[in-house]
Amino acid sequence: MSRVCELTGKKAMVGNNVSHALNRTKRKFNANLLKKRFYIPEEDKWVTLKVSAAALKTINKKGISAVIKEARAKGFLNK
Repeated sequence: MSRVCELTGKKAMVGNNVSHALNRTKRKFNANLLKKRFYIPEEDKWVTLKVSAAALKTINKKGISAVIKEARAKGFLNK
């Protein structure tokens, strides 16, 4: 499975390593992803999601139900 946040769609970005002599080589900036289980009381079940740290902060603020509803509306979550 690819390194993509299931709730926000964040994924790896491409950039350059820049040396002191300004030589540039390609590198990847991976998303800060965590595999986490969440309990959804409305559906009375546990779900395991691969989420970014930023999405985890959003879940703590808004709640898992609201965040999943937004993700489904944006098309990131198909369940």
